Amino acid sequence: MTNLKIRPARPNDVTRILAFVHALAAYENAEHQVEATEKDIRLALFGEGATTHGLICELDGQPIGFAVYFYNFSTWTGKRGIYLEDLFVDPEYRGHGAGKALLKYLAQHALSNDCRRFEWSVLDWNEPSIAFYESLGARPMKEWIGYRIDGEALQQLADSA
Repeated sequence: MTNLKIRPARPNDVTRILAFVHALAAYENAEHQVEATEKDIRLALFGEGATTHGLICELDGQPIGFAVYFYNFSTWTGKRGIYLEDLFVDPEYRGHGAGKALLKYLAQHALSNDCRRFEWSVLDWNEPSIAFYESLGARPMKEWIGYRIDGEALQQLADSA
């Protein structure tokens, strides 16, 4: 795919980004968990003080994939890093370099912004993605276990004495 272009997301991409989010969630058998609205995406990416960033991958001017990322910080390195929240390429365009182009763009962006890390998570059953990431030199952080608190448990913690 020689006519691939990676560009920063623009406000008029919000509808397409949300469609990509729904397609990603469907792939992960979790579409029922998507609560985000176009307004949420617009505020997160383009609202005042937005700290989340989006990329669009186009082929011949048509969006075929996206990435959403934000900066994190490592006290051990004393530097920022990039956390990739979502990466998705339409299934019909997979295997032709779009995913790698998005990751390469973000790797270059990380280095040019003095970031020391580029991290993301992948579901343990997603073998095609795991194989793809490992083919690029990424390695799982097996010594770390991700944790999440949300919903009722988040409220209980916030309200606790």
